[in-house]
Amino acid sequence: MPIRLAAQEHFFEGRDLVEKFAGAEAAGFDGIELLGAGDGGFAARAGELRRARDAGVVMPTVCVQTDHFIGDFDAERRRDARATMKLLLSTIVEAGGFGAITPASWGMFSTRLPPFTPPRDAAADREVLLQELTALGEHAREVGATLLLEPLNRYEDHMVNRLAQAVDLVRTVDLPSVRIVGDFFHMSIEEVDLDESIREAAPYLAHFQVSDTNRLEPGAGHLDWDRRLDTLEEIGYTGWLAMESRLSGPAEQVLPAVSKLLRR
Repeated sequence: MPIRLAAQEHFFEGRDLVEKFAGAEAAGFDGIELLGAGDGGFAARAGELRRARDAGVVMPTVCVQTDHFIGDFDAERRRDARATMKLLLSTIVEAGGFGAITPASWGMFSTRLPPFTPPRDAAADREVLLQELTALGEHAREVGATLLLEPLNRYEDHMVNRLAQAVDLVRTVDLPSVRIVGDFFHMSIEEVDLDESIREAAPYLAHFQVSDTNRLEPGAGHLDWDRRLDTLEEIGYTGWLAMESRLSGPAEQVLPAVSKLLRR
């Protein structure tokens, strides 16, 4: 299986994305996953991203970075999150990439922590998410991008924790421009059988983020990466593996080791 590896832009030093990409390639990575600030911050980088694209920098995806998301309890904050994601989808295409990543929410509510009962029931959660995913999926289709829904663990989100829950939503939306990103850290908490969950979600998986069970880099925790890579090969996965983690040591030592591990 040909592996395409990316790591998020903050891992690399450099005055611009061209220098950061040189560092990524030196560490054994093929691309850079961008960070998408809200309030128009990512769209304001469009000129920088086009120049980087023209210089050969590979930027397949962008991960949203805001404090409110498409599943927010507040309608106005949802509208703003939708507008942010539309900008990310349009701008990542200008950068030569394909996908913009969002969770349903992050840090808004957990049913595993007090007060335990959210202010909106599961049926209303689902209705909100289907509305937002449909609207964003239609925009993604128009601009030639893919919206990537990321399940998070139970302590970070109460709505979409497992791949199967994301599949249910994406299947209902029924747009090829809406797909799923699997994050091995969250999966290690939520999935009963990681490999079987990947197999069952395979038709809808378009991206993976990689970190280990302790949120450190692959190889610094308990996951069996050979087994995970075997499963990805089994399902014929040809997308990206993008590193999103903390590091157990200096980046100049850790990143090449991760590349070596994942390329086997």
